[in-house]
Amino acid sequence: MILAILQARISSSRLPGKVSKILHGKPMLLHQVERLRYAKNLDRIIVATSTNFEDNIIEEICINNKIQFFRGSLNDVLDRYYQVALIEKPKHIVRVTGDCPLIDPNVLDAVVTTHLNEKNDYTSNTRPPTFPDGLDIEVMTYSALERAWKEATLLSQREHVTLYIYQNIGSFKIGQYQSEKNFSNMRWTVDEPEDFQFVNQIYKELYNSNPRFLMEDILDLLNRKPGLMEINNKFKRNEGLNRSLAKD
Repeated sequence: MILAILQARISSSRLPGKVSKILHGKPMLLHQVERLRYAKNLDRIIVATSTNFEDNIIEEICINNKIQFFRGSLNDVLDRYYQVALIEKPKHIVRVTGDCPLIDPNVLDAVVTTHLNEKNDYTSNTRPPTFPDGLDIEVMTYSALERAWKEATLLSQREHVTLYIYQNIGSFKIGQYQSEKNFSNMRWTVDEPEDFQFVNQIYKELYNSNPRFLMEDILDLLNRKPGLMEINNKFKRNEGLNRSLAKD
């Protein structure tokens, strides 16, 4: 089984409550789940949130929309993932984060296919990044996740699920999937108010005519309306990870 675990929480430091913000008529989280359901290589999707009271909102969204969910540690996200996997026993886990409402199901399928064909322990399209920030996909075997859970000790490694794996590349078979053209300078994730404004504009332009719009559709829109990229292009990639590493 290939299980997608979508991590989501309300307590974002830069944009609190972003996953529950209304994006084109419904919570942003629901749009992301909808896009994940278009992927062909996923067997199941589980939203993994925390046991903190404020994340009751996420549980409510999931219950009302018949989405499977799990609640675990807020800060030890690695443990949150492992506890889900311990219950579900998937052979492979796809990690996605709740700040990526433009995630492309075709890109996800391509990363998973690469992972399976190459028999990797871990595969991503982020190392190095060649896709827009917000189309990040990571795939790992159950055994790789279990080993990381057992061996990771740094706070950053517990907060960022796959950090231990790619910090120990000699211990895992690691693969990557890259775009033919480098789009890593583009920011399609949601961490700041300007990011949400950008994504909201993308949905306004594309969703009604084609709810399954893909990366190519967004690129075509941005080619026609390049001013949209100016909304949020001042922010840097992976700011959250860099802050976490600095604390170590």
